[in-house]
Formats: sequence, structure tokens, C-alpha cells
Amino acid sequence: MLKFLKGVVGSGGGIKDLPYNLGEPYPSAWGAWTHYRGTSKDDNSPVSIFSFTATNAQDGRLAAARNGAKRLRTVRHPNILAFLHGTEVESMEGGVTKPTVYIVTEPVMPLAEKIKELNLEGIQREEYYAWGLHQVAKAVSFLNNDCKLVHGNVCLASVVVTPTLDWKLHALDVLSEFDGGSVEATAPMFQYEWLVGTQYKAMELAKNDWETIRKSPPWAIDSWGIGCLIYELFSGSKLTRTEELRNTVTIPKNLLPDYQRLLGSVPSKRLNSSKLIDNSEFFQNKLVETIQFMEILNLKDSIEKEAFFRKLPNVAEQLPRQIATRKLLPLLASALEFGSASAPALNPLLKMGSWLSNDEFTSKVLPTVVKLFASSDRAIRVSLLQNIESFGNNLSNQIVDEQVFPHIASGFSDTSAFLRELTLKSMLTLAPKLSQRTITGSFLKHLSRLQVDEEPAIRTNTTILIGNIAGHLNEATRKRVLINAFTVRALRDGFSPARGAGLMALMATSEYYDVTEVASRILPSVVVLIVDADRLLGSEKGGYYVFRDVRTKAFQASELFLKLVKQHQSKVDVGETVDTSVGLTATTNSSSLLGWAVSSFTLKTKGADHTASTMVSNVATTRDHNSDSSSSFGDSNISSNSVVSNQPNEPAAIQNVSDGWGELENGNSAEDDDKDGWDDMGLIAEPVPPPSLARIHAAQQRPISTTKAQVLSSSSITGGSDVDATNARRSSTVKQARDDDPWADIAAPAPLSSVRPLSNSGSSVPARGLNGPRVRQAQHVSIESVLGNTSESAANSGRMGSGRGRGRTTPMRLGAQRVSRPSDQ
Repeated sequence: MLKFLKGVVGSGGGIKDLPYNLGEPYPSAWGAWTHYRGTSKDDNSPVSIFSFTATNAQDGRLAAARNGAKRLRTVRHPNILAFLHGTEVESMEGGVTKPTVYIVTEPVMPLAEKIKELNLEGIQREEYYAWGLHQVAKAVSFLNNDCKLVHGNVCLASVVVTPTLDWKLHALDVLSEFDGGSVEATAPMFQYEWLVGTQYKAMELAKNDWETIRKSPPWAIDSWGIGCLIYELFSGSKLTRTEELRNTVTIPKNLLPDYQRLLGSVPSKRLNSSKLIDNSEFFQNKLVETIQFMEILNLKDSIEKEAFFRKLPNVAEQLPRQIATRKLLPLLASALEFGSASAPALNPLLKMGSWLSNDEFTSKVLPTVVKLFASSDRAIRVSLLQNIESFGNNLSNQIVDEQVFPHIASGFSDTSAFLRELTLKSMLTLAPKLSQRTITGSFLKHLSRLQVDEEPAIRTNTTILIGNIAGHLNEATRKRVLINAFTVRALRDGFSPARGAGLMALMATSEYYDVTEVASRILPSVVVLIVDADRLLGSEKGGYYVFRDVRTKAFQASELFLKLVKQHQSKVDVGETVDTSVGLTATTNSSSLLGWAVSSFTLKTKGADHTASTMVSNVATTRDHNSDSSSSFGDSNISSNSVVSNQPNEPAAIQNVSDGWGELENGNSAEDDDKDGWDDMGLIAEPVPPPSLARIHAAQQRPISTTKAQVLSSSSITGGSDVDATNARRSSTVKQARDDDPWADIAAPAPLSSVRPLSNSGSSVPARGLNGPRVRQAQHVSIESVLGNTSESAANSGRMGSGRGRGRTTPMRLGAQRVSRPSDQ
């Protein structure tokens, strides 16, 4: 009998064929069983081990224990304890053979012990009890109505609790088939009914009235048992006498009618457990409804799911924390991982995850979040990026570098400006976890593109981000990237906040520049902005300033870098050895100057959003929104939180912001850097000539061009070969330039104030300024020829001046005087 449990005698009382380790026992268990904590020998996963040792081979309880093991192995239901393994071992003690039955199940805990551990009170206790009774009633209904089985001993001791706080029915030693066909039979229906305590027996079972039992419905005896369980739950004590069931003081009022029907004196009129589940008012509460919705989530439509998940964060606040984190959180994680939950489910998942310890969050929430980064659902990607600060610090460097960043990187080139900005902002948390290979090989290339993005707020935030991550770049990369990004692109940006961000970033990263770079590359670019044309004022109310004047920042930057150069020179004058390759360290607190930029980058308050949107609507009057962004996200206001500053009268609040602009740790890797758009960007502008000579200088810069007639005649003679050759040379030159710098197409244009020579030689197309009107093409005339022709013309004019004006010769005009440059308008 029960060969699957049979074993052989183990040496020293050992357990053969049981791949589990016995742990500490719980203080209570059903009947003569002992409930142990256990672990698997293979993966050390937790289990529960139940053992029963008979006094001898003829012990009647041994047959009941074997029956319980067999029933537990064959009866499967979500609310019945799950069987994993079983065996039987015989040991010799005092010359007597003592068989021991072992049953290994999923890890559970006695219900009585779990109630003490949770220590719930009031509404939360009643809701949790309602959920537990709901699960037990479903298990009993399955046995009675579907399997025609009778458990026979439903009570507090026969219920255990899983780590997810689900209630499971076990103790199936008395379980028997309901023999209702032979009404005249008087033999006992339950072979092991003598194991049930007298206080738990229904009246007909206590009288051994088998005829009445057979005439009663299958649920009669177990409905009585559910009534005993309800009494023990709410009274907080173990049932000792049947008469105690009459005391209903502790029973909730909305459960009392059902409790009385469960304990009816007439077996045929007792409440069926299935009707208890469907009709009981006690089960109509937030916890039961929430868990039931989650369990049948696949059957709900998208509208119901979205409405449910948007309300869930508020509902979770009202539920017991242990239940929310142990029961709802795993359900949410599973639903998101397998696609049955929509993007709004991520917010309650992260909110409940914040109630866990760091270790629990890493083991229960992060695996699901990492898998979601690979989702193609744009709404889920947006939700992940918006909440990156809540879980980003828990991600390991390896996970970010290998699993997260490859999926996030697609957002840098997304058609939605809103998603591009969210991706950019998320890197403030993730960039410090990237390897140098990823930073130089991929990340910086994306930032190079974003610095010339069509959205001004994205360009501004890109400059801020580069300043934040400067300390995580290796020295070679910093030398190549920082000055190019801040001076050539940020300081020449048409959006004044972007220029301001470039100035602040230069000051915050001043420790990474040597004297030569400051004098030759930084100061010339900064000094130009002292007379910046755009003045952006603050808001009208509240004393908040969106951005200080670009000119003011330019003065601050100039003073700072001049002071650094003076400090260096003073050390040289006194004979100190100074290494110019070592970055300078500012004596002022540079990070405090950047408080506005970093606060605008990380601030999440509603007021900040409003201020940001107001500023951008006033300043960026011409913005081309992407059609895809509009269709997917509506009016996304991508510059929200991107250009908001703190109050100027609260410097302490600015300085206390942990923004990453301060003493950042230098990168240690010296790997080869691929070209990423920062090389050879022409940092120093051409010297601007005095206004009096500007036109002549422009004329000298322009190569000599042939007249229209000459061009036509030469083209007609050569058949256009010269023009084709010229075009071919130009194409080859452009192609070679693109090969040398793969990011030349996206390089920032030169500032409007710089002088550009007109290179339209050999073309009859009129020249056009950078942004000015179309101007007439002029011949190039050198200074020497101008002087010679002028004197000759004066002589001719003198000779012809005596006439009456009809044959007067007009002096030849300089071609440079015909040119209308944009800078002159």
C-alpha cells in the first residue's frame, strides 16, 4: 500500500530519497503531524515538510497519515496545499519498528502563527479574514460540489498560509468520498472520523447518525466546519466546546446571518459554501474585489484595466502593507511581465515596491522592470522613463550597461520629442553606471545629435546633462568633448537658455581645463556673449526668475576664468612649478551657480511645470512640433521641468541640491574613442575686421568671378565640361569631409556674427547672406588695382570735366561697395 511512500531503513535514522533538509519546527500543526521549515538540497529554495511518526506498524494513525499523503498528492486546486514530494522511512528504536511518513509541500506557515505575526486590527483585519475565508470556501466548494468529497475537519489548524498570504486547506487525513447512494447503509462513512475533535463535529456526526448524514447534502459537515473556523478567527481562541459556537459577540454583523446558516441544526438547510462565496455581503470589500480583479485580469477589456490601474495606487494605500507587498505586488509583476497589464500598472507596482527593503525590491521588482525595457509599447517606455529615479539607483552597473541602455538608446532618435527628452533626462541617473566603452562608443554620439535637435529645450538639457556626466568621462574624452559641446554648440545656440546653460556648464567644469584651453578657446567664446542681444527676464509674480540674463552669466564666466588664469600666472611669477595640463580648480563654489539648471532638470512639482511651460511659451515663440508627438501624447510640453530655476532669495536651497555638478569622480578608462561628432569643430572664429574695412575685407575674401557673358561663352565652347568638373571637385571635397567627420551634417553652425567669405566663383547665381536678402554679385577688385584705377579715373574726369556733361566719364566703383552683408543690416 502506498508504494510511492515506501522507503528503506536509513543508517542512523537518516531520510533516504528525500532531497530536502529539515529545519526548525513550528510550534503548532494539525493532529499528530509535525510541521518543519525546510529547504531544497538542489537550489536551497524554501519548502515545508510534514512528518508523522507512528508508535508501531499497527498504529491506526499511520493508515490515516498515508491516506492524507495520497489525497494531497492526487487532489489539486489553487486553494489546497500543493504536494511536492513524499516518502516513508522506518527506523528501529528499542527493538520496535517505527514508520515515519514525510510530506514535502510548498512553503507555508500555520494560520494561527501568521495571524500573530501580521497583528492586524479593525477594518484591515476583517478584510484580510474575508479574503482568507473566501479562499477556504472555494477549496471546500471544490471538494464538496465538484469532487463529491468530504473534508471532515475544517478548522483553524487545518489552514496554512503561503508567503503571498494565500490561505490553503490541508490536513486531508479524514478526507473521504460522500456515500449518499446507499441511504439504508448504517456503516460509518468516514473511516478516520475518530481523529476529529469532538468540539468540531457536527451534531449528526457526533451522534454517529450515518443515515442522516447520507440523506444530507455533501456540504453539510464541511459547512459546519467553516462555521467553527469563523468562530476561532474572530474570537482569537481555539474552540474547546461545541457550546461556544453560540457566542456571536465577536462575529461581524454583515457575516452573522451566514454564520448562523452554516451552523444550522438541520443538515439539509445548512448554507452551501458556493452560495456563501457568491452571496455573502462580508466578501464585498476592497481587498477581495481588488485581488479577484487581478486574478481574472485576462478576461477584462482595456478600458476596465486602465480604470482599475489608475485607481489602484489610492486603493493600495488603504490596504494592509503586508498584503499589498506580498499578494498584490507579485500579481502586478506577473501581469506586466506577461503582457496582460497595461502601462498604468507600472505606477502602482513601483509605489508598492517603494515599501520594500532594498534587497526585497531588487529580488521582487527589478527583474520585471528590466524586462519591461525591452517592450515595444511606447506607453510603457514613457512610464519607465518618468519613474527612472525611483528604481534607477537599485540597478547594477552590469544590468544597465548590458540590458537597459541598449533598449533606452532607441529613444534618443525617436520621432516623438517628448520621448527624446524623457530619454535624455533618464540618463542623469543611468549614465554613471555605463562603462567607458559604451559612453564613448554610443552614448556620446547620441548626445552629439541631440545638441542640434530641433527642439530648443532638448538642446538645453543636453548641455546640462553633459556637464553632469563630465566627471564620469575619461580624461581624453573630456578634452575632446567638453569645450566643443559648450562653446561651439551651446554658446552659439539661437535659444538663449541654451547659451546660458553652456556658460554655467563651463563654469561648473572649470577644473577640467588647462590654462591654454581657457585663454585660447574658452575666453574668446565667452567674451562675445557679454554683449548678447537676447535678454530673458523673469516672471511677473512670486520673484521667480526662469533664467538670469545671458550677459550676466557671461560676465560671471569671464571673471571666473580670468581669475583662474591670473592665479596660474601669479604662481608662475613666484617660481612655482605649475603643470598646465592639470585642470584648474575654481576658488568659488561653481556648483551653486548651476542650481537653477539642475533644479529645473530634476524638479517634479506642479508649480515648476507651470513655470517652465510659461517661460518657454514666452521665449520659444517658434517651435515646430513633431506630428507623431502630437498624435501620441497630445500637447506634451516637452520643455516642462527643463528651464525652471529656484528662487534667487534662497541660495541655501540651491546649494543643498544633490545635482552631480560638484566634485565628480574622474573616469579611469583610457580606451580608444570612436568619432562621435566632437572632433575638429573649428572653435576659434575668424577675427572680425573694423567696420570701416569690413566691406573691403569681404571683397578681398571673394575669389575673382567671370562675368555672365564669359561664363556663357566658355560653357558653350567646352560643352559644360568645366562646370561639371567644378561640381565633381565640390562633391569629392564634401564627401571627403563627411568621411573625416561622420557628424559633420549635424555640426552646429557658426555664429551669426562671424565673417563668412562668399564663395560663388564661376557661378552666375546671386550671392545670399546667412539670413539676409539676396544681393547682387560683384566683381572682385584688389586694393592695388583700386588705387590705380581710382587715380586714372580722376585724371580722366579732370580732362572731361570741361565739357557740358554729355561725354562725362563716371569713376569706376569698387565692387566691395555693392555687397550688402547681413552684419551691416
